[in-house]
Amino acid sequence: MPRRFDHIDLRVRSLDKARAFYETLLPALGFTRKVEIEGWLQYEAAGSDRAPEFVGVTESPQHVVNECRIAFHADSVREVEHLAVIAVKAGARNVEGPAFETPHYYAVFFEDTDGNRLEICWRERG
Repeated sequence: MPRRFDHIDLRVRSLDKARAFYETLLPALGFTRKVEIEGWLQYEAAGSDRAPEFVGVTESPQHVVNECRIAFHADSVREVEHLAVIAVKAGARNVEGPAFETPHYYAVFFEDTDGNRLEICWRERG
């Protein structure tokens, strides 16, 4: 059972305001196949012979952000740095890093246009 999640459903107050951010960030994170579903912005990970992982974003005008954070995996420190640049260009807010949190954990922390907390990290085994 190597796969640990199926999908992530995110809520934003305005899908129109969040659209450009996620249309830039999600493909850079490997969610490259856009799926058209009314009321959703959804991208799937391509290249699997089974149902793909996906991230869906939908509008919930009463959405209130909280302290939960979603962390996306990167294969290297260099990839974290590259994806951090993309996140900033997409409109990420309150960016912290990228930096080593420990000698084996390198990450960038940021928020989307609504304040949902996101992270891109590389972890060395050990």
